[in-house]
Amino acid sequence: MKKLMMFIVSDSVGETAELVAKAAAIQYRQGLEAVSLKRFSHVEDETQLKEIVFLAKEQEAVVVYTLVKTSMRIKLHEECEKLGIKHIDLIGPIVEELGEVLGEKPLEEPGLVRMLDEDYFKKIEAIEFAVKYDDGRDPRGILKADIVLIGISRTSKTPLSQYLAHKRYNVANVPLVPEVDPPEELFQIDPQKCFALIISPEKLNSIRKERLIALGLKDDANYARFERIEAEIEHFNRVTDKIGCQVIDVTSRAVEETANVIISKLSSYTK
Repeated sequence: MKKLMMFIVSDSVGETAELVAKAAAIQYRQGLEAVSLKRFSHVEDETQLKEIVFLAKEQEAVVVYTLVKTSMRIKLHEECEKLGIKHIDLIGPIVEELGEVLGEKPLEEPGLVRMLDEDYFKKIEAIEFAVKYDDGRDPRGILKADIVLIGISRTSKTPLSQYLAHKRYNVANVPLVPEVDPPEELFQIDPQKCFALIISPEKLNSIRKERLIALGLKDDANYARFERIEAEIEHFNRVTDKIGCQVIDVTSRAVEETANVIISKLSSYTK
């Protein structure tokens, strides 16, 4: 039974190279007594490469590497060739082939995959946050949110929350209803992160009628009547005045436009 030692060399964390090396080595598990992997992360200096290659020679290790900089790949190849060390370049051939296909030069910036992964997971977390704290179902989210949306029914709070979540913002939204006192948390947050959505009574009347019809109900229900809408808007005005937050008219705005207004406002506050 043989033993295998592999050195994993990367100018980033080295997770990708280690996973590939493990996946390859396990194909020989019947003929291997043990597989040892030693990871060398954030290698960005040629002096480090020489030291790693010297250790690899002493320990009879195979060098597996993901180095995005061409000069570092060339240097490691040269050092391994000098000492007769087996070495496997996992990323170089792919980068070079893609460069020929695209007719471009690579950025050669280490860690971009990790940055992409972190960005992706931040988006997923924001989407989950928006779902959890949608429609005022848990007022504790108000204090945790980057953005708090308030408004009467059918002012696009939920789709706007989801759109902003895709922009990596943690968003909570709260419906304002005259018969229900708004949560105390609304009056404890920074007013600058709270945005109140208003819409014209005529537009809202039309939207609510369509909603009732879609639900198989008559369109003359109290929910769509002007008297009810006006009462809700009066309540909305009292609450927003008390909070002192920004009011945005969404009557003629698409969700994307409203989101851009909010993001722009937040950016201006931090300058």
